[in-house]
Amino acid sequence: MNKKVIVTLTKSPIGYEKSQRGTVVALGFKKKRRVVEHECTPQIAGMINKISHLVKVEYK
Repeated sequence: MNKKVIVTLTKSPIGYEKSQRGTVVALGFKKKRRVVEHECTPQIAGMINKISHLVKVEYK
């Protein structure tokens, strides 16, 4: 069973590379300060690593 990861968007992706903005959308964020929960898979971990300067991460 995989761990859950809770990700909070703390900073707006405006002004960052297009690929980083796309990653924010792919994780399921629509607005700033939103929270999403995912299974901690290698793909999700890579996405979080790419936008680590925009998000806060908690493991459950």
